[in-house]
Parts: sequence; structure tokens; C-alpha cells
Amino acid sequence: MTQRQMSDMVRHQKPLTLPPTASVKDACRKMAERRVGAVLVTQGSDLVGIFTGRDAVARVLAEGRDAAKTTLGQVMTKNPTTTTPGCNAVDCLRLMQDCGFRHVPIVGRDGVLVGVVSRGDFRGHEQDRLDEETGLWERIA
Repeated sequence: MTQRQMSDMVRHQKPLTLPPTASVKDACRKMAERRVGAVLVTQGSDLVGIFTGRDAVARVLAEGRDAAKTTLGQVMTKNPTTTTPGCNAVDCLRLMQDCGFRHVPIVGRDGVLVGVVSRGDFRGHEQDRLDEETGLWERIA
């Protein structure tokens, strides 16, 4: 079975992007409209951060911040870990598992933002392969 590459998963994707000056309230509204769990924060064509639903809870609501007055730049994860379009699905899943996040921006070699993948974008057999691999390493250790 051939492994999917990230380029296959984001080929026609139009990721939700907003500038760091956008409010959390606006970002959450747009995330709900698009039914996505993350906003890629860009300044011009550069990826400068990522803001997720988890960030909204942990960095805004839990801290009692006003979502209308808080900007993405204040609460985003700066300089997020990214991968390339050539990365295969299992390697991307492994990255998410090892680093403890559910979204990974895809950035081309030329630095151009291509899209974003979330853990839910992966097929069952890709998840199964990672689980198998993890089980092997646990038995060896």
C-alpha cells in the first residue's frame, strides 16, 4: 500500500489564514464558519504562528481574557513546527504524536504556505500503522 504524501492531502486546500492583529473572537467565528480547528497566522506570505481551538480554551477562556480585545499575536503558538509537501502520512502522524499537537502546517521548500493537516485527516490504515510501530518500540524498550 502506497503512503500518501502531504501534497496529496492539501492539493486543493484553501487554509484559513489571518494576520496576528486579528481578534480571537473573529478567528473563532471564522473557524466555526469553515468548520476547522486551526487558523494559520500569517504576516504577508510568511507563516508566523498557529492558533487552535485548544489555544482558545487554554490561553483565552481559562485566563479570563476578552476574546474581542485579545489578538492572535498575543496567544498564538509562534513559529510552529511545520512539514513539507513531500512528507508521508505516517511520518506526519508521528510528528504530531511526538510533539503533542493535532495540526501541522505544510510549507513548501520555497517557504510558501501550502496548507494544514489535522490528525482527523488521516485514514484508519495510517493510524493503524503508527499504532503498530509504537507497539513495536514499546516491546523493544
